[in-house]
Amino acid sequence: MKLYWVKTHRLIKKLFSGFVWDIPGKAKTVYLTFDDGPIPEATPWVLGILKEHNIKATFFCIGDNIQKHPDTFGQVIADGHTIGNHTFNHLNGWNTDKEAYIANFENCEKAIQEKYGNTAKLFRPPYGKIKSAQAKLLRHRGYKIIMWDVLSADFDQTITPQQCLQNVTNNVADGSIVIFHDSIKASANLKYVLPEAIKYLRKNNYEFGVIT
Repeated sequence: MKLYWVKTHRLIKKLFSGFVWDIPGKAKTVYLTFDDGPIPEATPWVLGILKEHNIKATFFCIGDNIQKHPDTFGQVIADGHTIGNHTFNHLNGWNTDKEAYIANFENCEKAIQEKYGNTAKLFRPPYGKIKSAQAKLLRHRGYKIIMWDVLSADFDQTITPQQCLQNVTNNVADGSIVIFHDSIKASANLKYVLPEAIKYLRKNNYEFGVIT
């Protein structure tokens, strides 16, 4: 049973206007984002595809993966991509009290600082689930909470790679933030959809922006 939306409805964006769902204002520009890495089984392949096409993206990293795979994280940084915080243990904010959630966020922030020497001011809540009190604290610290306009659903092993591609091509628009996942679970779909989505976007004269 599908429990996610591929295209974020404008009503959701209006109701939760404190979150960044897309980046309007620049025609024919999309923003590629990757969640759940860095891991050596997926992230270097993604980096290779992006380098081949001269694209910069945003990687929302799990702190535990940063600590486990510092060389892979270093490769993301060396290639000039933007880093975002995705909590230390991929926590569901709806199921986590405020103090525990913020502490987990801080552990990821620390991992980024130790390996990168910089604090990411971009945060994406795992599963897109975050309580208003949690979000308020993060915004108070200067963080932008980055959601999405288009979900590729590459993590969904019940859909085909072709369906995954259609999720992107049928829904992308000017200013869309698109989510992919550099994870083992998503790899089968990702290895098909990412090159094909880039090919489609380039054919349709899209440029690739970076979230700041």
